[in-house]
Formats: sequence, structure tokens, C-alpha cells
Amino acid sequence: MEDSKQAATGRRKCSVARARIVSGDGSFTINGREISDYLKRDPLVAHAKEPLYVTDMADKVSVECTTRGGGLTGQSGAVRLAVARALAALNEDFRKPLRQGGFLTRDAREVERKKYGRPKARKRFQYSKR
Repeated sequence: MEDSKQAATGRRKCSVARARIVSGDGSFTINGREISDYLKRDPLVAHAKEPLYVTDMADKVSVECTTRGGGLTGQSGAVRLAVARALAALNEDFRKPLRQGGFLTRDAREVERKKYGRPKARKRFQYSKR
């Protein structure tokens, strides 16, 4: 795996992430900033790095991501999918553990639209019989 490079794209909600994996020291940057500085919350950082831990590649490769759109949670999910796809393309042996962990499946949940005649998407105004 010497001097190997791989790139992939991931999406979640309105966010799009492009991840590039290069053999390196384990650094992880998003939009030119360190991952913990960009995502701010530890659960989001752990969520984005999960595919690296499952494949034991956290300290063997460097990841460089660019994200746009959505919020931090959506971007974290998009980065996670992009990293998982890049790892699967890098080494075919990683595909099975990544698939079993659910890292290669796009999370298709989106925000449900607000309906007219209601205060929110599903909530209804209080009903009064009398």
C-alpha cells in the first residue's frame, strides 16, 4: 500500500463531502482545518473517523476532506461515507467489514417538508370538540 491514493464522495442530508486518502501519519483535515477544530463536538469527530478505526487504518493514512452544504451533523455523516468509500476502493479486503458496519450505505433520511394547514410537518393544531 506504499504511496497509495484514493478519493471518494459522500452525501448526507444537504451536505456533500469529497475525501482523499493518502498514506501518511494519521492526520485528518476538513476544509483545511483539523477535524476536531472543524466539527467542534467529540461525538461528531468519532462518527466521522469510525471507518478508519474499523479497518485499523487510523494511524496509517492521512485524510483530506472538503465539505459544503448543510450543518455539522450532515457534514460529519457525509465525511464518514466518503472515507468509507475511499477505503473500500483502496483495498478490496476492507469492503466486508465496512459493509457489515453499515458504513457503505448512504443514510437517505431527509427533513420532511411542512404541510399547509399544520404548524409543522406532522404536528397538528389542538382539536377542540366544544
